[in-house]
Amino acid sequence: MNLQNKSVVLNIVLAIVVVVLSVRLASDKVTVDKSADAQQSVNAEQAVLDNIATRTSIRDYEARPVEKEKIEKMLRAAMAAPTAMNKQPWHFVVVDQRNVLDALAGANPYAKMLKKAPLAIVVCGNTDKMIEGGGRDFWIQDASAATENLLLAAHAMGLGAVWTGAYPSEERCISISKVLSLSDNLIPLNMIVVGYPAEQPQPKQKFKEENVSYNVDRLK
Repeated sequence: MNLQNKSVVLNIVLAIVVVVLSVRLASDKVTVDKSADAQQSVNAEQAVLDNIATRTSIRDYEARPVEKEKIEKMLRAAMAAPTAMNKQPWHFVVVDQRNVLDALAGANPYAKMLKKAPLAIVVCGNTDKMIEGGGRDFWIQDASAATENLLLAAHAMGLGAVWTGAYPSEERCISISKVLSLSDNLIPLNMIVVGYPAEQPQPKQKFKEENVSYNVDRLK
């Protein structure tokens, strides 16, 4: 084989090597990208589960106010909840005025912590947006789902919160409605007290196998 032919063969070999290396590098990059995506998915999943598992009711708060940006994020999270027939039969009253918070603390005997908290969000059902007929009371489930989203969002942002019930206590509903001058179409389901925690209670472990059944045979 003469020198010219050897040069041609060498160039071909080099080209093959370059192609093989390029393919291998591309394959390795895809593998790395998939691995990174998988790890990111695992991390996101764990973050969500940890947020749910570590949330607990907070009843003691620092004096500092809650930022408006965080209030909006909580409201956006609340309104991302599922609703029957997408009726979204809710209304949220945000309260951060000290005199109104103090009045609300007197309207609900289980909301005395409002005396120290900088914020309350009253979750209401809007009768103008409720399903007509037998499905009317689905508003309770819808507003409750929104409330849980709000609580989880608060916890995720380093805030503390506690759910204080109003509905179906007629007395509490009347008292809260009076303080807030709610229109007749709004029914207060609860008051969510919010603020920066001044305590660090440990979350309760509530999972119990005895509260779970699988399929019909277990129920007989």
